[in-house]
Amino acid sequence: MELAGRVALVTGGAHRVGRAIALALAEAGADVAIAYHRSGAEAAGTVEELKRCGADSDAFRADLAVPAEAARLAEAVANRLGPVDALVNSASWFARDEFPSDDTGTWYRTFDVVVHGPFHLSNAVAPSMLDRGGGAIVNIVDLSAWQPWPGRAAHSVAKAALLALTRQSAVELAPTVRCNAVALGPTIQPAKFGPDQIERLRRRTLLGRWSGGEEAGRAVRYLLEAGAVTGECLTVDGGEQYGHVRDRFTD
Repeated sequence: MELAGRVALVTGGAHRVGRAIALALAEAGADVAIAYHRSGAEAAGTVEELKRCGADSDAFRADLAVPAEAARLAEAVANRLGPVDALVNSASWFARDEFPSDDTGTWYRTFDVVVHGPFHLSNAVAPSMLDRGGGAIVNIVDLSAWQPWPGRAAHSVAKAALLALTRQSAVELAPTVRCNAVALGPTIQPAKFGPDQIERLRRRTLLGRWSGGEEAGRAVRYLLEAGAVTGECLTVDGGEQYGHVRDRFTD
């Protein structure tokens, strides 16, 4: 699918990885809608950046854990920019949770954002894609989909479920709509990370560096444009998944 002249919707597009993806799609010629929940000021700033790239763009507030909000978002984007051709589910929720625990709030909130949100929104935009004869969906996961992270039970299980949703969607929507995922490693350094934590994650990758948001944007753009690829997951982690193998055999 050529992105020029298409309408893309990026959830979590106000900042960090979602913002980088939105910019990559705008640079490819797409008009870009971004969905946000709490980051209104950042969303407005990102929209201005997207417009400077030549894209028609707007920001839409929605709590995608609520099915009606997802349907309303899809309708609002269609009314403002046109029906969604490319959906990128980038919004996430990354909170520490203990297991076992009497507090299940983090578990349910994480699943609402990471799994139920993409399901509801894909469910909302897919009928139009099918009616119009094409479309593509990309879901953003990370290595926890395969490697459980201690103290992050909700996040790890939810990302694994999102990867499963990607594959299921590819089967259900074929051959008209393609569905893929991008699995990210160390991408954009969080402001709350200290120098030691940043360096530890850098050294854990085979390439010895954080990937940066531009790499995530390029990966998403490739999967949206790659007409023969569906049901796949493209890993963009600098070789982090193999770093432990190297370290195990290095004196």
